[in-house]
Amino acid sequence: MKQSQISNRRHFSLCLITALSFGHVGVLHAQGKPAPVVLVVGDSLSAEYGLRRGSGWVALTEQKIAAEKLNARVINASISGDTTSGGRSRLPALLKQHQPAVVVIELGGNDALRGLPLSMTRENIGAMAKAAKAAGARVLLLGMDMPPNYGTKYAQEFREIFTGVARDEKTALVPFFLKGVADIADPLALFQSDRIHPNEKAQPIMRDTVWPELRKLVAAG
Repeated sequence: MKQSQISNRRHFSLCLITALSFGHVGVLHAQGKPAPVVLVVGDSLSAEYGLRRGSGWVALTEQKIAAEKLNARVINASISGDTTSGGRSRLPALLKQHQPAVVVIELGGNDALRGLPLSMTRENIGAMAKAAKAAGARVLLLGMDMPPNYGTKYAQEFREIFTGVARDEKTALVPFFLKGVADIADPLALFQSDRIHPNEKAQPIMRDTVWPELRKLVAAG
């Protein structure tokens, strides 16, 4: 065997060992390079708050990617309680570290719960979309709705944050992330006892809501 072939095999073996140690089995290019990254920047809805590790929609999405043999790996950078301001401040370092091909932005709910100005929420989400695009990533926004007790006008204006940013920045959009979870006849059946966070039964529904748009971005290369 030629020395160059031995060197290439050693290089691939080292890459495989590294992938195994981080749990990313089966997500390597043939040349031994890591697969493109899907970076999820969210709050407790994506950070498995109150759930068993590995049962949240992000982990289920990574399983879906592997099952369909798509070339991608998922990095979940979600933090419970995070706001759009927090996500905006964290994003530059995450983009530099992971160099993602796709960025999923799931933020905004905590802004509303804290009564933060809608204009600030929109500015932050727009800035995040711009930064991700400037770094070469495709962007998917996960939209949210507010409960009826917030009032029709507020709920409409909050919803338009996501549709407006998606339109202005030409990003992909899931209009309502909790579709099929928070809008069913008995929504409490799919929520934890705090009535805020979806339970484990809701996670596959959330994954399936996100998947059609996310799959397009992942499959784009």
